[in-house]
Amino acid sequence: MDYTPKQQKSTTRWWFLGAACLVTLVIVLSRSASKPDALPVVTKAVVVLKGSSSATGTVTFEQKDVASAVTVTGKLQGLDANAERGFHIHQFGDLTDGCLSAGPHFNPFAKNHGAPSDAERHVGDLGNIQTDGDGKATFSFEDSTISLNGPLSIVGRAVVLHAGTDDLGKGGDPESLKTGNAGARAACGTIGLAA
Repeated sequence: MDYTPKQQKSTTRWWFLGAACLVTLVIVLSRSASKPDALPVVTKAVVVLKGSSSATGTVTFEQKDVASAVTVTGKLQGLDANAERGFHIHQFGDLTDGCLSAGPHFNPFAKNHGAPSDAERHVGDLGNIQTDGDGKATFSFEDSTISLNGPLSIVGRAVVLHAGTDDLGKGGDPESLKTGNAGARAACGTIGLAA
């Protein structure tokens, strides 16, 4: 087939236009398929505890990076003197029905209740808080099981301070393996991002 110069220009122009569209499409698709921006690392969270009892306080959670342990620091007041109180992270941050709607201990791995140092424990098992002679508690400890980041983040969940002592799963009865027999829920609050 014999092409005239006018036909060659027209064919060349269509090939060039088609190639330009293909290159543009490849660039657009490669940009949209690239990795999304990494989520920011949460380094600090806080909860203000209140309840039907006189117990109140503030607890701060700090994590340097996603692989670090979480430092838990708190000041509580309005408690009974010289006592140990169960202290847990519960499944939900929902407090629409007071502390009751916070649900059970945060337990994504379906383990038995235990002490913070036990391999067999709920993620939310933080043990007991010791009060002084004035019914106040000041504490700071590290926990490697909880996190402020990722799918097991405690942010948005509730902290519950119980009315009794947590037996750390050593009570010898079924309730001990669920709640540590820590008793009623004296105060609670939802863990939120801190400034």
